[in-house]
Parts: sequence; structure tokens; C-alpha cells
Amino acid sequence: MYSSKSKSGDYYLLVVVAALVLCLAAAREVAAFNYADALDKAILFFEAQRSGKLPPGQRVTWRADSGLSDGSADQVDLVGGYYDAGDNIKFGLPMAFTVTMLSWSVVEFGDMMPRGFLGFGGGQLDNAKEAVRWGADYLLKAATATPDTLYVQVADPYQDHRCWERPEDMDTPRTVYKVTPQSPGSDVAGETAAALAAASIVFRGCDPAYSAKLLQAARQVFDFADRYRGSYSDSLSSVVCPFYCSYSGYHDELLWAAAWLQLASPSSEKDVYLSYISSNGHALGAEQDDFTFSWDDKRVSTKVLLSKGFLQSKADGLQLYKAHTDNYICSLLPGVNGFQSQYTPGGLLFKEGDSNMQYVTSTAFLLLAYAKYLAGATVSCGSTAVAPSTLISLAKKQVDYILGANPAGMSYMVGFGSRYPRHVHHRGTSMPSVRDHRGRIGCDEGFQYLHSPEPDRNVLVGAVVGGPDGGDGFSDSRDNYAQAEPSTYTNAPLVGALAFFAGAHKIIP
Repeated sequence: MYSSKSKSGDYYLLVVVAALVLCLAAAREVAAFNYADALDKAILFFEAQRSGKLPPGQRVTWRADSGLSDGSADQVDLVGGYYDAGDNIKFGLPMAFTVTMLSWSVVEFGDMMPRGFLGFGGGQLDNAKEAVRWGADYLLKAATATPDTLYVQVADPYQDHRCWERPEDMDTPRTVYKVTPQSPGSDVAGETAAALAAASIVFRGCDPAYSAKLLQAARQVFDFADRYRGSYSDSLSSVVCPFYCSYSGYHDELLWAAAWLQLASPSSEKDVYLSYISSNGHALGAEQDDFTFSWDDKRVSTKVLLSKGFLQSKADGLQLYKAHTDNYICSLLPGVNGFQSQYTPGGLLFKEGDSNMQYVTSTAFLLLAYAKYLAGATVSCGSTAVAPSTLISLAKKQVDYILGANPAGMSYMVGFGSRYPRHVHHRGTSMPSVRDHRGRIGCDEGFQYLHSPEPDRNVLVGAVVGGPDGGDGFSDSRDNYAQAEPSTYTNAPLVGALAFFAGAHKIIP
């Protein structure tokens, strides 16, 4: 967590810690899990999603190098980054969101993650930072390889989905896609700027040179996004839709990126972005209430983030964001004015049938972050004042459901507990590893593993799958991608939520 070294900052930190201790004590529920173990696994999942030349310390040993020529089609280096889910494509918008949320997890809850012994690495915080760096390194390449250009995707999704191949074997076209002044993409560029800015905060203390490089790139990409406005869903509709269409448009990403740049910038430059937020907030959706947070829609997360400035320092002009954040929180709480969410009979927040867990993890994160920002303040739901402990309790219920406190008695995190999905919709995990089967497994040959009733050949430890339907029903089948496919953007906010409960468990007697 980044905090001021001033006396006022120290005092605020003490108030926050004291308030959270009281909140957590009040929010205890019957279900109890080893959150530290779940956190380890949630971070480990990102190593299974790595593209590029794997490092010597790679812990997921059934994976090997892949995508080593990525970018060569455009004579640029785009090796690295993450595959978004169960395929072998590098989609820029969800990848950037993944890096933003991993960074936010470390910024807010990194102090609850154990560090490596004597600073030599290997602790949860070190591994989380490495997950951030792996994605941020790729985004730096994508943002700086060519002037006035942001590379936003590697691989033709239709060709990739025509095959079921290990990433180490893939021979489908690694076509490169980009946004430019003539073909703008303010949505994906705005999210990339947010990711680079958020990552710069993560490394500010431990690697200041790298942090400065990230922040400089973030500013440049934000300027590019703001100057050449347009949606990448229009410029690249044939390859990003329907996979990662930006249905919310690009206004939310511009405001989101400005909020992160304001936090990441030194004091002498914060006013530039505060002024931008003040001047453009209305036009970019500051007064719109929205109740879903995802890789596509950042309206509510921006309000939560900007509420931090109001709650912690009473920054002028930011009180509006606290009011709208309260509206969002009220929408999640049964029995209060403004409630409008849907929950399964077992208590899981339910937004939609395809990969619903992404909304569960992102919501849990926002509940915990806002509870932290509130400290001793409350949420106003009409005439009802809601304490931060209520937010923490709801977040805990969602996290516990994922880990096994649900009607099925199943953990939806692979490798956690004794009962978890064994037929994950994921190419690499379903097939024999290169280590065990050195011969190439071709495009069509791989489908025998997709449709096989046999358990996964490799355990995708830490992956959170799409999850159950609105009636708590779940089909453990690889063909059921809506429920059985994991994604980086589902796990990223869960890292922060698990860090919160893992750290809190240690300080509550």
C-alpha cells in the first residue's frame, strides 16, 4: 500500500487499521478458509497464462516457451504478456485491465501479503509484483514500439478458435493489430494508460527507474487516447468483436486513466489530472450511476477510486464520486434503499450466465477497497447509514462461496480444497504437457482432449472458472466454456480480496 510519510498520513493509516480491525471482527462468518493458501494459488495461475520466454524461476513447470515470434509480422517485439483465458490469443483490453487490477491489489492490500525472506523474493508480495511486471513489460512494448501507435492484439481469434492446440504448438496466424490516429482506440489505450500508471505505483519504492518509465509511457498513451478519440470496437470490429467489444464505449476508460494518473503522478503534477477530471468528468460519465464493474465498464470503479481522494484528503470536487459510489454499494445490499442486485439461492452475486465469477471477484474487490477508504465514515442508503463492516461481510460471503461455501460444496478455484473443477475449458491444461508429450499435437488432433471425459492432464492451480448459473448449478465440462473457462481478469481482483482476508485473519484474535 502506498501511503504518505507525513504525520497526517500516518494518523490516517492508524485510523484505517483500527477501523478495519473492528469491521473484520464484526464481519466474521461461520465459513473459514485458508485465505493465504488461496492467495498463493490465485497468483500462481498467472504463471500458467504467460506467453513468451519463460523465466528460470517459472513455477508452473508443465508450461514451456511460446509465441517467441510475436510481433514479427509488423517488425516489432511483442513477445511476452498473458493469454487472456483458455485460448492462445493476447487481447489488449482485458490484458491491460488485468494489469490494472493486479496493481490495484498490490497498492491497496500489498501490505497484507508476506514478503520473501530477508527481501530475497519468493513471498506472496514478490510473486504478485512479478505478475504485475510480466504484464507491464508487455504493455510497455506495445505502447512504445512505434510512435502514435498502440499494439492491441496478437493472433487472429477466429483462426485460433478453429484449433485446440497447446500454446507451445500453435501454428495459427499471429497477426498483429494496432490502433493509430486514423484507426483510434481510446478504450483500449485508456485502459493501457491506467495499467501503466497503476503499475508505476507498485514499483515506485522498490524500482524507481522502472516506475518512472511506466509513468512516462502512461502519460503518452493517455495523451494518445484523449487526442485521437474513438472506439477500437469500431476500428477493429472484425477481430475484437464479439470477443472483447467495448460495449460501454471509451469515455469510462478516459476518466479511469486520468484517475490513475492523478494518483501516480508526483504532487507537482497531480493538478493537471485533477483539472482534467474536473473539466471532463460530466461529459465522460461522472454523474452516471452504473452497477457493473468489468474489463469493459470502469464507471463505478473510477468513482470508487476518486472517492479515495475525497475521503482521505477532502479533495475539492471529488465529493460527487463518493455519493455515486454510495449508490453503487446500496444497489448490492438487500434490504436497503436502492437495492437492485440478483443473488443465487446460495448467496452468489449473479450478473449473467457467461463467466459470472468475473463480476463476483471485481465486486468483492470494490467492496473491500471502499470499506478501507471509508475508515470511520458510512455509506448513505437513503435514511440508512451502512457501516464498512457490512461491505466486508458481503465481500467475504462472495469469496467464501468461490472457495467452497456454496450449495454444491465445491471450490470454483482449481486446486483449492478437495473438490474443484477437473474439466477446465483451457487448451494447455487439458492436453499432455510438452514435457510429457514432446511430439507436436496438431490443430484438429487436439479436439480429442477438448471433448474427452478424462480429467485435465495438468492442474491449472489457482484458476477461478466461470462458475455456476443463477440457480447455483454447475456443469464440470470442457465444452461448457461459459462455466468452465477461467480468465486473468477474473483472478486479478481476487488477488486483492484474498490478500485482505489472509492478512486480516492474522490480526483478528
